[in-house]
Amino acid sequence: MLGAKGPMEGLWIADLLGEDVIHDIRNAVAAAPEASRPAVIAHLRLPTGQHFDVAVHRQKQGAILEFEPSFRRTQPLQLAREMIGRVKDINDIDLLISASAKLVRTVLGYDRVMVYRFEEDGSGKVASEAKRHDLESFLGQYFPATDIPRQARILYMQNPIRVISDARGLRVDLLPQAEERAAPLDLSFAHLRSVSPIHCEYLRNMGVSASMSISIIVDGRLWGLIACHHYAPKTLTMSERIAAEMFGEFFSLHLLALKQKRKLDIANEARRSLDRFLQAASHRSDLDDILTAALPEFQTLFACDGVGLLMNGRWTAIGSTPPPGAEEEFTRFITEVADGRIWSTKTLSEDYPPAAAFFETVSGVMAVPLSHLPRDYIFFFRKERLQTLNWAGNPEKTYETGPLGDRLTPRKSFALWKETVQRQATPWRDSDFEIAEAIRSATVEIVLRHNELMEEERSKSDVRQRMLNEELNHRVKNILAVIKSLVATPSQDEVPIQDYIGSLRGRIHALSHAHDQLTRGGGGGTLNDLLQAELLPYRAGRSLIEIKGPSVTLDARAHAVAALVIHEMCTNAAKYGALSRDGGSLTVSWEETSDGDCRLHWRESGGPTIGPIGRKGFGSALVERSIPYDLGGTSRVDYHPEGLDAEFRLPGRFLNWEAETVSEEPNPHAEAEVADHPTSIAGIPVLLVEDQVLIAMDAEMMLADAGIDNIVTASSSSDALNRLRSFAPAIAILDINLGSDTSVPVAQELMRRGIPFVFATGYDDRSSVPEELLSVPVVRKPYDANALVRALSDRLAAQVPAE
Repeated sequence: MLGAKGPMEGLWIADLLGEDVIHDIRNAVAAAPEASRPAVIAHLRLPTGQHFDVAVHRQKQGAILEFEPSFRRTQPLQLAREMIGRVKDINDIDLLISASAKLVRTVLGYDRVMVYRFEEDGSGKVASEAKRHDLESFLGQYFPATDIPRQARILYMQNPIRVISDARGLRVDLLPQAEERAAPLDLSFAHLRSVSPIHCEYLRNMGVSASMSISIIVDGRLWGLIACHHYAPKTLTMSERIAAEMFGEFFSLHLLALKQKRKLDIANEARRSLDRFLQAASHRSDLDDILTAALPEFQTLFACDGVGLLMNGRWTAIGSTPPPGAEEEFTRFITEVADGRIWSTKTLSEDYPPAAAFFETVSGVMAVPLSHLPRDYIFFFRKERLQTLNWAGNPEKTYETGPLGDRLTPRKSFALWKETVQRQATPWRDSDFEIAEAIRSATVEIVLRHNELMEEERSKSDVRQRMLNEELNHRVKNILAVIKSLVATPSQDEVPIQDYIGSLRGRIHALSHAHDQLTRGGGGGTLNDLLQAELLPYRAGRSLIEIKGPSVTLDARAHAVAALVIHEMCTNAAKYGALSRDGGSLTVSWEETSDGDCRLHWRESGGPTIGPIGRKGFGSALVERSIPYDLGGTSRVDYHPEGLDAEFRLPGRFLNWEAETVSEEPNPHAEAEVADHPTSIAGIPVLLVEDQVLIAMDAEMMLADAGIDNIVTASSSSDALNRLRSFAPAIAILDINLGSDTSVPVAQELMRRGIPFVFATGYDDRSSVPEELLSVPVVRKPYDANALVRALSDRLAAQVPAE
């Protein structure tokens, strides 16, 4: 591969690769911080004329160089950016896990992608799965801890991505062998090193030929893996691996943020439930009745199958609990072992042998004392773990076996796991103990108030209740502090987290629009298009919006800055100004000055009366400082009582003026124009022809939000024509340009069948469209959900004959 003529042992690397290549490699060695973070040289040309991607791992004794043929099929940063963009706005853990498996399979092309989550006892569970339709499902399946032993987990922590291109591939010895036997080389971080032969056997027994794993590391611990399987040999380029590694790191951080958010939500819900409990208890004197009535609400605070209450020697239970007659001896045992503290177990039958008689209904228990005296408890019960398991695979499925027997198969692994976790419940987590402690604090307060201080004045009781609430608030603030450490608000203002997220999402969307304009417009975007895009969401009302001025194009730098400023102006107008009420008026105009600058005027009227402006927030500072600081222009914003008046000056060196004038008069009938279209598209079958998988996924999600779940997607005209043999859509969306192909044959076939369709394109050129199709409506990319749904609705309405 490297062009060596004869044995390589003892050959100087400079003689093999040349001085120029060695110079680049030496620089890479200097840049590589450590072995776990190699420096990468992309598309390096060797003296043989071949190009290689090179990974340089710096170590104490020197450096390890890995050479892989370079195909330049993709750019790692662009691919990683697109993958991250698909999941960055997901705010639910289960949805993130499910969507990520589908995304990785779609982008990297593996036959099966699973998100594999480690449990507290070291076993693993397939939490989500995206697979080829003819493969059996592993979703929900458990595997014992021995399937991924401790030493393997250490490697997963050290090297976050591991790839096997061919499970039947030959292992190649290192040279020179004598030195390797004397002092083995540490290849822990090398991408091309061989993996454990036992693991390869495991894959072969499953029929898997190639695999990849991406480590999910949360809070410094191995939370799980994104495991990819392919049933034929498969090689990923270095660029694809780098993109996958970057996606894995983002996934881990995003998962951590969502887990902290979930803890916060649970704590808030627990506080609200306990507040309701305390409020109800303050008006009643019978403590037994108070706690008995609260059992169903206590059960909802965290995952459990049953709740029991021992109060003044009386037993009350709901859900899955010890059978009648067993509670007396059971509560006596708990009183002895708990000793007035919160006590829990996931293996009750081991700690309390008589529980073996009812292990299926109760295998886990958490006991929460209700007073300082060890006599009153509330119990939370969990069933045996196996009782809540649903097997997802084919129970008749058989696998190959190897020299180490059939234990190295998913079916046998699952059987081993069942043997391991028999008579065990799902482990109790830290969040469960936090909630239990909050319950204990609340109930102890009630017990003390009713048993010891019944004669005290109500005011003193209220003081203690406030103290309890403050303690609960303190716990919530501790969780909030963790969230705050992940996301630093760029403002001194104390704003609700949802407002900050909305503002941040809007600002990112504004930059995203600017980027789209740059990539489609060859380095710039027009001021008119930018204003139209930002004001589009506010045209569906009775506000009057007028835009006028000569055609001017902003270069990349000015367009990005203007996008942020205009977005902030639109947002403020919608919140506080002319666009916040019916009858408001907004006029945006611009003109070319004598020295070629652009003077932009923003005038609002008819909105709420503007009062004195206090301390300005981040958005206001962004509006006033961005253009002067980044472009050397000027900004003026005046808050008059009748409405905001602003002027911005963009320097001419960032602009390109054209002769055409843009003028859009305000429409007094805006309300009529935005009335809902009578033609509904919910539930109709749709054919989507799109060669870019990520764009197709985007369109599918938009259509799903509109109520359409019957979508057939094709990536080429031939694929679409084949689909039409068995699928009859009500309407179709056709990407005009499909790489080396066009969708014209599909359009002609749809016309022949009388099926309506719309074109979709990111280009202005329609020269490839026959003349008879020029009248077909066009939806511009990137898709806007409202515009896409409106186009389909209008097209369907046009097909309906007039009565």
